[in-house]
Amino acid sequence: MPLLSGNGSLKYLVEVSGLTVKAGNHTALSGVDFAISAGEIVTIIGPNGSGKTSLLRVIIGALKPVSGKVQRLENLSIGYVPQKLHIDPTLPLTAARFLGLPKRRPKAELAAALAQAGVSGIENRPLQGLSGGQFQRVLLARALLEKPDLLILDEPTTGLDQPGSAAFYQQIAAVRRDLGCAILMVSHELHVVMSASDRVICLNGHVCCHGTPEVVASAPEYRELFGSGTLGTLALYRHDHDHGHDDCDHTHAG
Repeated sequence: MPLLSGNGSLKYLVEVSGLTVKAGNHTALSGVDFAISAGEIVTIIGPNGSGKTSLLRVIIGALKPVSGKVQRLENLSIGYVPQKLHIDPTLPLTAARFLGLPKRRPKAELAAALAQAGVSGIENRPLQGLSGGQFQRVLLARALLEKPDLLILDEPTTGLDQPGSAAFYQQIAAVRRDLGCAILMVSHELHVVMSASDRVICLNGHVCCHGTPEVVASAPEYRELFGSGTLGTLALYRHDHDHGHDDCDHTHAG
């Protein structure tokens, strides 16, 4: 797959090739090729221990691979929403104070990020008084302060109930629409993934299959891992975008 466009610049926001990652003596990922283009929503799925979080950590630069190459667009801005963030409940932090760490930011900037995350007007609320859904949106607002070209979310709805989870994913879609950033997320909520993603990557230590939601849901590798329960949902699913990534194999994901 060509890494560079005609003018010599990187063709993708991020491209990973030949990636192998180890956790101790365990090989978490092997031979992974992956790329994400500007503006698309890509979701990574896979069973527990399949290397999903490891792939995200490599992309943001928090984990070094044993082998392989990671290329990022020059000056790429990445916003990251972790699966969980433990904050000492005894700390008297308001939402605005939390967003102002480690550097202070103008009040208008904080208010705009909270509005983009769908929680306007909670600047002065203490963090420990927020619901789980509100706290996740504060984490989203913090990521949006970076004005990201790429927004990365690691199972952002863990611990939320179904309505809260659905509302959060709707907010993510609105963020992509309003800001034009690409979104890369890990999710275990397969029905939501299939309705909200341009492209799906199925991992199990390697790329099992990838492509549009319809293609992945029909792949034998996907059915072996997850069954075929999502196929009925996809009968009603039509997406406006077709990025042409419709391969289901054990090689490329980009």
